[in-house]
Amino acid sequence: MGIENLTPAEGSTANRKRVGRGQGSGMGKTSTRGGKGQTARSGSSRKRNFEGGQTPLARRLPKIGFTSRVVKPYVINVEKIAAIAELEEITMDSIRSVHKLSATVVKVKLVGATAKDLASRIKDENVTTTGK
Repeated sequence: MGIENLTPAEGSTANRKRVGRGQGSGMGKTSTRGGKGQTARSGSSRKRNFEGGQTPLARRLPKIGFTSRVVKPYVINVEKIAAIAELEEITMDSIRSVHKLSATVVKVKLVGATAKDLASRIKDENVTTTGK
């Protein structure tokens, strides 16, 4: 077995189709380019969303939507997760220790009837409570 004896797998390679080599080849005359005109010429290509002069779909539909760059906080209801209310110091790390949070969560907002009472125990600027 040597590198000079290696061959490609059966059926994995095929000869390139040689167009424009006479009528007998079946790929002569127009060489698979169809009839005459703009699209038969070399270098011919239309823009991606060109619709033959009709106003493209992207321009016909209304432009809607907006993506805010402001990070929205992950909301936690203190009534449903009582372990957070029992923490002595409330930080992102302490919340992660009692409640499973995604790694992408940067800010947390505590909501619920008793959330306002926890404000004095919050020691992290990324954790807030409801103001009411």
